[in-house]
Amino acid sequence: MDSRAAARAIDALRRGWPIRLSGQDGALTLLPVEGANPQSLAAFDPQGMAPLLLSSARAVTLKLANQLAAADPQAPVLIARERWIDGPAAAMAIADPVTDLATPFKGPFRALPLRHAEAAATALLLARLAGLLPAFFVGADDAAADVTCTVEDVATFADPKRLAIAARARLPVEAKVDAEIVAFRSPEDPREHVALILGSHDGSAPVVRLHSECLTGDVLGSLKCDCGPQLHGALHDIAEAQWGVLLYLRQEGRGIGLINKLRAYQLQDQGFDTVDANVRLGFAIDARDFGVAARMLDLLGIDKVRLLTNNPAKVAGLESEGIRVVERLPLALPSNPHNERYLATKRDRTGHDL
Repeated sequence: MDSRAAARAIDALRRGWPIRLSGQDGALTLLPVEGANPQSLAAFDPQGMAPLLLSSARAVTLKLANQLAAADPQAPVLIARERWIDGPAAAMAIADPVTDLATPFKGPFRALPLRHAEAAATALLLARLAGLLPAFFVGADDAAADVTCTVEDVATFADPKRLAIAARARLPVEAKVDAEIVAFRSPEDPREHVALILGSHDGSAPVVRLHSECLTGDVLGSLKCDCGPQLHGALHDIAEAQWGVLLYLRQEGRGIGLINKLRAYQLQDQGFDTVDANVRLGFAIDARDFGVAARMLDLLGIDKVRLLTNNPAKVAGLESEGIRVVERLPLALPSNPHNERYLATKRDRTGHDL
């Protein structure tokens, strides 16, 4: 198992380069639809026959679920490269739901049997880790690849138990002068997670907030979500406790990345709520890994917390990783006209207590 191979594969996908991904049931050679151009596609697939690998959610949107090879709602779907899918632009229109209103007439599609299900499922995970749409051209068995990796390599790369403390320093902040910042990272992963400890570890259960990165809300003051107010409200709530920790997790857009989050915003402007937008893009409703937060707490010597959250899934996520949640504390904040529907969706469709 070589996590460096997975890191190289993620980098290759972001550059639009082909990779070869092997699992126990065989290997797939893959070119990401996003990032492909006519030259790279012609070099990868000179015969123009490479089928497309899509998420099951996208296949449902494309009305493929009535075909036997696309009937499993949990499995990726392989579709034949029909003549009208004549290049990267046509494939991107299939992969990207944001363009559905501009290109409403797609098809006919023909689903193909998926022989290498394990590699296909891991390919969609790699796309998410790379911040790309989960869609690939699938090359012939002898298609050239710039990088090779295995399903086991990807699992090793994504394992939160590889996270370690990289640096720490005193950091007085507006909410509390007595504060320390601790940075964490995993080998080969460029993302750095951060813990801000307010007060001194006294053996009691700290007030803890898990906050997922939100550039638009935390930094730019977006009114579409409640992330910025939650971040600052949580810091002040923690500061008023005996002691506590804010975990700042680099899992933008509930784990789908900044670019895909902005695509979800475009879908919301077309009338979809946050849940349906993520699903239409081909991702889980919530793709975050709360095992990362549990590992950070473990490295800080914390095994029980008073969790500041409206989201019961965070409680379940921490407890499944061995962190005991002795109390759940609400985080109540006012809404605004721009995020009322967003908050209602969190309440009605993802079980938040608001």
